[in-house]
Amino acid sequence: MKELINELDKTNQFSVLFNSFEQIEYAWNNKIELVKENFNDIDKIIICGMGGSAIGGDLLTNLIQNELSIPIFVNRNYTLPSFCNQKTLIIISSYSGNTEESISAFYQAVNKRCKIITMSTGGLIKELSLAHKFAFISLKPGFHPRYALYMLLFTLLKVFQLLQLIKNQDEFVNDCIKLLKEKAETYNNDNSEPEKFALSLLGFIPIIYAVTDFNNSIGFRFKGQLNENSKLHAFCNLIPEMNHNEIIGWETISENLIKTKVVYFVDEQIHPRIKLRFEILEELLKIQNIEVLKIISKENSVNLRLIDSLYFADWVSYILSLLRKKDPAEIDNINILKEKLSKI
Repeated sequence: MKELINELDKTNQFSVLFNSFEQIEYAWNNKIELVKENFNDIDKIIICGMGGSAIGGDLLTNLIQNELSIPIFVNRNYTLPSFCNQKTLIIISSYSGNTEESISAFYQAVNKRCKIITMSTGGLIKELSLAHKFAFISLKPGFHPRYALYMLLFTLLKVFQLLQLIKNQDEFVNDCIKLLKEKAETYNNDNSEPEKFALSLLGFIPIIYAVTDFNNSIGFRFKGQLNENSKLHAFCNLIPEMNHNEIIGWETISENLIKTKVVYFVDEQIHPRIKLRFEILEELLKIQNIEVLKIISKENSVNLRLIDSLYFADWVSYILSLLRKKDPAEIDNINILKEKLSKI
């Protein structure tokens, strides 16, 4: 594997992945100045972002869903919902600071007189925030947005703690740092669990299933990482929703139609009826000779298991990129799209 890293990973994304724990440390030690009194009367929260800058909001929603007493949404669009008003907290998450959808949402948030917090490495978002004297959080530059996820996620978590919307997270954060350190050392070995998992996906299109409002964030994160890192089509859907539609598509699947394997993100704490749905679906897939691969964490808490599964999946997508002889950093089509958009 080290030969493939040297050959294909020209920008050393391996080091970024291996040292992901440092992003958590940075986020938790980063100086964030918020005047809590300015955010006392919020009744809803919208996190605006795209791609790697948005998935942190999805993950945060899974992590704090049982604590937060007001609704939270992740907005991936140029526009804000019509219900936004002076009691809405808008968090603009744009790692580059130049994401056009997020900039558009920022202007709308200003016009709607929402409460605004922004986070980026710079760009127009920083300029606009400082000009309007909104709370701005500076992120460490030098990463691809998707590889900066742990910084983005734990920055959001710190914001929610500072606003006293959730309980103190210090113990959880320290556990996450320790976990990622230990897992990185393990995953760096030959024949590691992520490597074996990646090998099992080689030559197949992954169909990923997770659970609505439980671990849906890591299902869609894995899908996106397989797209960007591994240069591979992958698809994700959620249980129980897919049981009401997509399950029928498996009736006519065959190896001649598509070479696919199914990936389950499962957890001991999911609803018992959801567990049963997974089991019945697996039986139906076996009839069609579709192999089911499972990602299961054995950590003590549900939130730590979420981070554990997330990190495992990130390693799988990175290793699979190497196995497919692809540069894990290259995103040519995205760059072409942005260039063409900038000219219109």
